[in-house]
Amino acid sequence: MRYRIIDTAFGYVGIGATEKGISVVTLPCETEEEAVISLGEKSGNDDLDTELLPDLVERIIKYFQGERVTFPDELDLTSASEFQKKVWQAACFIPYGETRSYLWVATQAGNPKASRAAGRALGRNPLPIIIPCHRIIAGNGGMGGFTGGIEMKMRLLALESSGS
Repeated sequence: MRYRIIDTAFGYVGIGATEKGISVVTLPCETEEEAVISLGEKSGNDDLDTELLPDLVERIIKYFQGERVTFPDELDLTSASEFQKKVWQAACFIPYGETRSYLWVATQAGNPKASRAAGRALGRNPLPIIIPCHRIIAGNGGMGGFTGGIEMKMRLLALESSGS
């Protein structure tokens, strides 16, 4: 996997890619070292590439500045189960600045009784922001869980609700 660390308005974000596509994106970290460590936990041999995916880098920077961007990039989800892929695909259909429930995601993935399993799949999302798992909340309107912490989830939702 090749990787790159970028500085955004929220912190340092790591991006990793294989020949098949983008394989990992970290949530913002306080330091470059933390971003590298976050990438390393999800991959084997890493090679720094400061020229990796310049268009994606530009869009991620703009995203964290509050601009509405899209991520039509090729993804490498080879290690994901079919259910995980369906859950992550459903999350990608949630419009910018909007939220949906875990039940909605499970239903879109083909199993309305699998809300908790959908939550677990979202917790294993290797591409937060690109696969916007922060847009999924509990059915009662509560935040639910988030691998990056509830504070980060609320910051991302606030960013999107005020974005252009």
